[in-house]
Amino acid sequence: MISLQRRRLVLVIGSILISASCGNDGGPAAPPQMSSEARAFLEEVTGVMRVNSVRRLEINWTDFTAEVLAVAEGAQSISETYPAIRRALRLLGDNHSSFRTPEGASLHESTRSCTAATVASIPSIPGSIGYLQVRSFAGSAAAVEAYAQALQDSIRKYHDNNLIGWIVDVRGNGGGNMWPMIAGVGPLLGEGVVGHFINPEGVQQTWSYEDGEARLDGATGARAPSTYEVEGGLPRIAVLTDGRVASSGEAVVIAFKARENTRSFGSPTCGLSTANRGFALSHGAALNLTVSTMADRLKREYGDAVSPDEVVAGVEEVVKRAISWLEAEHEI
Repeated sequence: MISLQRRRLVLVIGSILISASCGNDGGPAAPPQMSSEARAFLEEVTGVMRVNSVRRLEINWTDFTAEVLAVAEGAQSISETYPAIRRALRLLGDNHSSFRTPEGASLHESTRSCTAATVASIPSIPGSIGYLQVRSFAGSAAAVEAYAQALQDSIRKYHDNNLIGWIVDVRGNGGGNMWPMIAGVGPLLGEGVVGHFINPEGVQQTWSYEDGEARLDGATGARAPSTYEVEGGLPRIAVLTDGRVASSGEAVVIAFKARENTRSFGSPTCGLSTANRGFALSHGAALNLTVSTMADRLKREYGDAVSPDEVVAGVEEVVKRAISWLEAEHEI
């Protein structure tokens, strides 16, 4: 039999063990639950992605949402959800979407590196060849018209009936607003359909150049107030590209794809040939989400880097090759 003293000892030890297991001393505190405000905001963001993302038919949204919420475990405020939103942008994998915080900061996750040697100045071009440099653009409505008009004025300035062709230099164009770019180069593109946006369900929106205007499904996106028309039919065009051409810059390159008397030279573009749409969120935040893929006038979809017809390395070498092609075509 156990003695009374030993029984008392067993009871004391048991009491100590029970007390230790029930108390918080010495053990890690459980993380706080995510606040209802933080959870609602994340569910709003992921909900917009699920319904509108260009990858909406490819992603397992149950796993996607679970992983995003796990990153935000314990978040109490909107700002504490930002790491989870970064994870969501990474999981989307389109490299083009971004999130703007209520404070105005931009969150962006991309594996793309849009790099290339800088084109320092206008290259030396024979007088028999026109030259048009298409730079990136972002600005006000008034600036949109001014940009488009400046491109058309350059075409008007250089064009004459003795030209054997044109070089359209898109190198270094990192994007912005594509519509004044299309309106500006329109006289060289020619009238009519020049490209498309196509969403995952195959719904199409058409880009066109008509009467000095760049249009989306017939609605004006940008216009040049004083339009110019190239005489003598569609001229030969050599398009120059590099790895810094992105987004709206790639739209310009795609607009020249499948155009008669056209050839592109240089290196593949950055690979953001997709279309974004802005979504206003609660608390003053916004999501700039990739919703569709760019396609040329033949409806060939891109969505990644746009390869030139001829890969040519070197800033000067690509210009020389374009000139050589234009001159050779003229001789034929």
